[in-house]
Amino acid sequence: MESVGYFMIKQGIKVYIETSVISGFGRKRFHNDLMKFFDLIREGVFIPIISEHTLSELYDDDTPIEVIENLNTIDYKQLATTDEMINLYDKYMEKRIVDENFKSDAMHVAIATILKVDVLVSWNLKHIANEITIPLFNKVSIKEGYTTLEIKNQRR
Repeated sequence: MESVGYFMIKQGIKVYIETSVISGFGRKRFHNDLMKFFDLIREGVFIPIISEHTLSELYDDDTPIEVIENLNTIDYKQLATTDEMINLYDKYMEKRIVDENFKSDAMHVAIATILKVDVLVSWNLKHIANEITIPLFNKVSIKEGYTTLEIKNQRR
């Protein structure tokens, strides 16, 4: 085990990386955290999982080329969205955990939950990685027969 920040980290932790993390490259406030995170991926501490949903958001948002180039410096598993993920997403939206304008964020949580990753990494503190939405997402997940999802932001 390796000590990083406040946490003891074992090798090979499966992490779902959503769009806010990847697009943080080039943003001054996230840049150093992102570089450290990508270094840990390259060292094998984390096994990154990125969905087609994340990639479509990156490519649809006129993402600067340097963000895409930085993403391409790591090896990651790319996974498709399934009907099961969409069904769980629909349950989150029925409970109005996030506003309709931010429904994409609920999809990230559904994907990560169905994939049973060790942690979802998000720098989206408004709609995903906060003390209000995390328990709400997990409550719906449990009700639907899934396990809870650990969600971490760049500060955790």
